[in-house]
Amino acid sequence: MTYLETLKHPVIRRLSFIQFLSYFGTWFSQVALFSMLVSLGADETTISLTAAMAMLPAVVLAPFIGLIIDRIAFKRLVFILMVTEIAMTIGFIFINRLEYVWILMIFIFIRSAAASILFSAEIALFPKLVSGEMLKNTNEIHSVIWSLCYALGMAAGGIVTYYVGFDAAFMIDAILYSIALLLLKDLHLSIQKTIQTESNFEMIKSGFSYIASHRKILHLILLHASIGLTSFDTLITLLADFKYKEVIAVPLAIGWMNATRALGLMLGPFFISRIISKDNLHYFFILQGLAIILWSILEYNFYLALIGLFVTGFFITTLWSYTYLLIQEETQNQFMGRVVSYNDMIFMLSNVATALFIGYASKWELKLDIITFSLGIGFFIVARYYLWLKKHAIIPG
Repeated sequence: MTYLETLKHPVIRRLSFIQFLSYFGTWFSQVALFSMLVSLGADETTISLTAAMAMLPAVVLAPFIGLIIDRIAFKRLVFILMVTEIAMTIGFIFINRLEYVWILMIFIFIRSAAASILFSAEIALFPKLVSGEMLKNTNEIHSVIWSLCYALGMAAGGIVTYYVGFDAAFMIDAILYSIALLLLKDLHLSIQKTIQTESNFEMIKSGFSYIASHRKILHLILLHASIGLTSFDTLITLLADFKYKEVIAVPLAIGWMNATRALGLMLGPFFISRIISKDNLHYFFILQGLAIILWSILEYNFYLALIGLFVTGFFITTLWSYTYLLIQEETQNQFMGRVVSYNDMIFMLSNVATALFIGYASKWELKLDIITFSLGIGFFIVARYYLWLKKHAIIPG
């Protein structure tokens, strides 16, 4: 089954349009956010904490996110979330001094909380709509859209931020969210709603108990979390500020680096998706590690580093979507929302840890290429972990 055949499904097609607009807007304003921090004179710690704040909601709110997804109708939930994202994005415009960065972090936290719930709700919805090869394609389409928006959004965001400023980027972002909200109006869902008879506390408890009693799901969640080692926002911002600002303006450097990586994210699945399997997954973890190490070697030169970033991004999307597919296939529908949110909690915790590691390691004067190299080594450890899972028949070959 091709991607085009999968997109003939009316709900998948409509959700894909909504995803494109909302993701494009998010990454479009991401360049403006980090460029604004640099222009306000933020240090490494502030930049890394800001990056971490975008990931933190999925960590601290995970039990409640799963509860919300399993209790509230999808369409109504998405409407509330998009309105919240619009409001917070407009709020970014009012931050113009470094002493207000704590307010910016609150806005980012709230917007990211809404985005985390929306993302988890979509991932939990997919297995209720489709299955098998179509579910695999749907996950990959979702990842490709994310990657395409990342590439286009970062590139366009860097250009717009450089020429017309931060506020214009934030307003364009809010407009894109508004258009996505209009598309939601004609979304028609016909799925059987799961009736939850447990109390909120009982649902949270049973969700954790379900994962704890299913050892395979727990290991798959940890495996998926390893992709958090590719959380490069802090690293890219520091490279733009410390190494490349004499070559190219910081907003353009951030935009083009992220766009180049995202091009790899987008193209990778078209080559890798058909050959990746449980039998060879560990090889792709090794290739991901080698790609990051290549980038670390090329970081001394901005243009060569773009090549390294492209190769780095080539494997990420497929690794992310394939490890997510393994979790979805192993989870019962009535627990899907909670398992997805708890998985995102661990995944984002990995992202937060990576962002903080990069920020503090740089503050402690560890060279950026050494920091990058160490992230690549992490994927060799992940490959060994996966082989251990296969050896003990936790994941059948």
